[in-house]
Amino acid sequence: MSFDDVPFVPVAEVPSPPHDGTVILDVREVDEWNDGHAPGALHIPMVDVPARMDEIDIDAEVYVLCRSGGRSITVVTYLNEVGFEAVCVSGGMVAWQKSGRPLVADDGRTAKIY
Repeated sequence: MSFDDVPFVPVAEVPSPPHDGTVILDVREVDEWNDGHAPGALHIPMVDVPARMDEIDIDAEVYVLCRSGGRSITVVTYLNEVGFEAVCVSGGMVAWQKSGRPLVADDGRTAKIY
């Protein structure tokens, strides 16, 4: 596999919040998620994706995010191999925050990625 095989989109092309037919899949660890995430995102840490695939709509366009892009490449490759239509969000949540996209934290703290 090379990066040429992985579909990427810039953060500006990710619908936020996600709408019918789209899923924002955040594959970061729990502590990273708790610091801040995209509104409406589905959180499944990378290591749990194979066991929790039934939580991801197989018919949706799946936008995969991690902190900066490394883990999401692995997850996108896996999901596309098993029949999903997944894309990697370039730059991950760091790019998301830098671009001014909305962030939320579930515990009421001020959301941040870095």
